[in-house]
Amino acid sequence: SPYHSFYGYRSCRSSQQGADSGDGSPSSAAAETPSTEDFSLSLLDTNLPAEAETELRSFIAKRLTKGALFEGMGNVATVGLSIPECKVGCYYCRFQQENLSEMATLESDSAPEYVVCFLGGSEKGTFRLELDKYIQSLKISLDSEKALETFVKPYLRSWFGNAVCPIQRVVQLFQEKLAFLLHAALSYTPVEVNNADEKTEKDISRFLAAASLQGLVQEGTMTSLCIAMTEEQHKSMIIDCSGPQPQLHNAGSNRFCEDWMHAFVNGAEGGNPFLFRQILENFKLKAIQDINNLKRFIRQAEMNHYALFKCYMFLKNCGSGDILLKIVKVEHAEMPEARNVVTVLEEFMRETSVA
Repeated sequence: SPYHSFYGYRSCRSSQQGADSGDGSPSSAAAETPSTEDFSLSLLDTNLPAEAETELRSFIAKRLTKGALFEGMGNVATVGLSIPECKVGCYYCRFQQENLSEMATLESDSAPEYVVCFLGGSEKGTFRLELDKYIQSLKISLDSEKALETFVKPYLRSWFGNAVCPIQRVVQLFQEKLAFLLHAALSYTPVEVNNADEKTEKDISRFLAAASLQGLVQEGTMTSLCIAMTEEQHKSMIIDCSGPQPQLHNAGSNRFCEDWMHAFVNGAEGGNPFLFRQILENFKLKAIQDINNLKRFIRQAEMNHYALFKCYMFLKNCGSGDILLKIVKVEHAEMPEARNVVTVLEEFMRETSVA
C-alpha cells in the first residue's frame, strides 16, 4: 500500500549560534550538532495510521538530529512501522519553497522548509529519481494555505500512480512490443508518440527516461549518440496510439531486449509495480556490464589478434551487439588504435549479418 507523510520543518537555532567561539573547542563543536530542541516538525498531511506516523516522525527527527538530511537531496531507507507491511521502503526529502523573494528571505530567520516522505515497496525498488522530479512541483506550489488544500494534498495522494505505476502501465500496454521500446531507450533513438492521451504520452516518456543509460555513461557519449541516431536514415521511432494496441514504425530490436521483455511481461502477472523498478535496474546493470566487457576486449585487441576474435564472438553472443558497437564507436572516436579495432568489428558484423 502506498503511504505518504508531509511535514513543515523549522529550525529553531540562531544563525549566530556558535559563531563567537571558532577555536574548535567541544562547546563550539556541540553547537554545530543539532538536537531535537533545534528544530520542529509539524504534520501537514498523511495517510498513515496515527501510531505509524509517530514512528515515522521519530525516524525523520533522528535523521535531522544526526545532520543526515540535507536540503534538496532525496534519500531512501527501510523503516519499520506499525502497518500491515511492517517494513517498507521510504523515500524522504527536505526541501525549501521556491520563488521566495529575496526581501522575504532576509526578513525571516529562515525560508520555509518541508520534509516529504513516500512509503511503499522495498528500499531497493524505491523510485528515487522519479520522486526527486516529482517533488519539484511541490516546491513552487507552497505559497499559501489554500494551495496546501487545493493542490498539494491531492498531489501527495497521487504520488504512487504518477511516479511508480507508469512503468507497469507501459508494460501492460506494449506487452511483447516492449522490446522495441527497450531498444530505443538503450540506443538513444528518438521516439515520437502520436494520437495518445496526455497520460499515456507521459508514461512512455517516463519509461524511456528510466530505461536509458543516462547518468551511467559519459554525458558526451550520450550527446553524441543522440546526434548519431537522429542523423540515421530512419530518424525517429514512431508510436501510433490511435488503436487499442500501439503500432510502431521504424522500430528496431535485438535478442537482448527481447529476453528482457519477457522478464517484464512475466513480472506483470504478479501485479507489483515496485518489481518493475528492480527489473529495470537489472536490465541497465547488465547493459553496462556488457559495455565494460567490450571495452576491455577492445583494449586487449589493440595488441592481440586473438582478442579481436574474442571481441567479435562477444558481440555475436551478447544479443546486443548492434547497440554496444555504436556506444563504443562514439566513446573511442578520438582514440585511433581503438577506433581501428571498432572499424574491423563493424566489417565483421556486417559481413555475417549479425549487427
